[in-house]
Amino acid sequence: MNDQVRRSSPLFPISIVMNLTQLTARQIRYYEEHSLITPARTDGNRRMFSFNDIDCLLEIKELIDQGVNMAGIKQVFGLKNQSDEIILKDNKPIEISNKKDLSEEELRKLLKQEVIQKRQHNQVNLRQGDMWRFFKN
Repeated sequence: MNDQVRRSSPLFPISIVMNLTQLTARQIRYYEEHSLITPARTDGNRRMFSFNDIDCLLEIKELIDQGVNMAGIKQVFGLKNQSDEIILKDNKPIEISNKKDLSEEELRKLLKQEVIQKRQHNQVNLRQGDMWRFFKN
């Protein structure tokens, strides 16, 4: 059995997940309603969570603690779920297949470029308010 199969196997009822994540049952159901997690269901319709579900919940909790709203969390998860993404580097499109290859400096440059471009075109960006303070001139 490979690691991915083990991590996606539904093993934990909501009571255990509540203890592991320090989230309430209502919070967990809310994140499920917003399709951020999709726990398996038993024949009796009880939710069963995998290690991957728990990791997602912990990541959601961390983002909320950092002040990211639900729309921002959905955007973060949407970007994570894309296997390939086209981004601009030096105003030329490049394809990034493994986002972990970007250094922190490259990521800062790309985010700064995005914020500046959105600002020039009077477009609102979900990250703009959170990220602009890191790029003051």
